[in-house]
Amino acid sequence: MSEEFEQEIPSIFEDRLWHHKGWEARVIKNEDDDGWAVAMTLDGQAEPALVGPWTMGRDKKNPKPLDMSAFNTLVKTASEIIRRHEQHLVALLHKEVEIEVRGERVTVALDIEPDEEMPSATLTATAEDGSELAKVAARPDFNLTRRSAQQWADAGYPRASED
Repeated sequence: MSEEFEQEIPSIFEDRLWHHKGWEARVIKNEDDDGWAVAMTLDGQAEPALVGPWTMGRDKKNPKPLDMSAFNTLVKTASEIIRRHEQHLVALLHKEVEIEVRGERVTVALDIEPDEEMPSATLTATAEDGSELAKVAARPDFNLTRRSAQQWADAGYPRASED
C-alpha cells in the first residue's frame, strides 16, 4: 500500500460535516419533510450505515450543529448496526446442529459461500473430540435441521446428490 493511502485522513469539524477516526457524519436535508437528517458513513463504504433524524436549531429552520458528544453517540450507534448486520450475515451463512450418533455427540455444520454466479456450501460432521468425521459439498439451499443431520449421519455421511 502506498504511503499516502496509509496516512490517516485529517479530521473535519464543521457544523454539518464531521469526519473523524474513520467516520463521517453529514447533516442533510430530509427529503420527506422540512426537517434534517444525519447520515453516518464508515470510510470506504458507499452507503451510510445509519441515517436518522437530526435536531433543528434554535431558529427552527437550520439544523443544530454537530458536536463531539452527538458525533460519539452516532459513531457508537452506527458501529452497533454494522456489528449486528455482520452477526446476521454470519448466522445466515453458518448453521450448526448437534446430534447423537452411536452414543457420541456430533456437530453437523453447514457453511455457505455466497457468490452471485455459483454459490456453494459444505456440510461437515465433527466428533466431540474435534475430529472431522465427514466433509462433503452440499447445495447452498440445503435445509440443515436436526432431522436432516441425523438422516445424513445414519446413512453413513454420503455425498449430497447434485440435483
